[in-house]
Amino acid sequence: MAGINWYPGHMARTMRELGDRIGKVDVVAEITDARIPISGRNRELDRLCQNKPRLIILNRSDLADRTETDRWLSYYRSKGYAALACDAKSGNGVQAFVPAAQGLLAEKLARRESKGVGGLSIKVMVVGIPNVGKSSFINRLTGRKPAKTEDRPGVTRQLSWIRLRGGLDLLDTPGLLAPRLEPAIAARHLAMTGAVKDDVYDTEELAAELLAELGCKFPEAIGKIVGAEALVAILEAKDGERSQLVMRGGDALEAFCAKRGFLMRGGVGDTERGSRILLDEYRAGKLGRFSLETVMLDTAEEK
Repeated sequence: MAGINWYPGHMARTMRELGDRIGKVDVVAEITDARIPISGRNRELDRLCQNKPRLIILNRSDLADRTETDRWLSYYRSKGYAALACDAKSGNGVQAFVPAAQGLLAEKLARRESKGVGGLSIKVMVVGIPNVGKSSFINRLTGRKPAKTEDRPGVTRQLSWIRLRGGLDLLDTPGLLAPRLEPAIAARHLAMTGAVKDDVYDTEELAAELLAELGCKFPEAIGKIVGAEALVAILEAKDGERSQLVMRGGDALEAFCAKRGFLMRGGVGDTERGSRILLDEYRAGKLGRFSLETVMLDTAEEK
């Protein structure tokens, strides 16, 4: 799969609007998917927000490997960010947001108090890629539903201010992808987690690649899903050409269909149906808690 080029016009417009408003906010809170903490971030936002205190929020931590999420939190804190993990859907961890935002501005708030203007609100810009749970996170913070949510990318289209208790004002923003999603592995990870629309890639190819990648990283768990024979084939191709690994992922997809009974006439696997179900179950955490990116492998380019 090559890099995905999916950049609707409203995203370009929103990036310009963020540039106009960045000077008026105190903190930038970036929500990303805990399973893809590198691919799930828009690097254009780093350029735009480089002089602002930053908070990284690893959402959907309930779907990610626990140990790997802890490593990512330590990694981002070592880079000077505040960082927290949460599950906006259940609300777990969301309560840490306000203290984290206030902690980033401790010195600034103290200066305000010393000048007798301590009652001013903290303005926080909330950013993230599409379909990362940003609106659900804001809804959890407010205890109501001011932000529209749907399980598909591109729902929020306008910037809007939302007042929180505790003196915080949130600027909710539309999901923003980079104009060109590269390298190809980042595009794959975004597609696998549902951050881009399903009609921009081949579903069966993506499902095969997902099984190949998860088989290499979580062999014991994936072996139970596709069977020992299919797993062995993936592991044998692990250090070879990527095309060979993806082909073995296709074999694993056939095995997945056979185990689930997704068969067409003649006993041939219905891989079209199987791929849709596999991706849906991965995105919902029904297959298990699997992170696609690890600190050891996926931060090498940043060091």
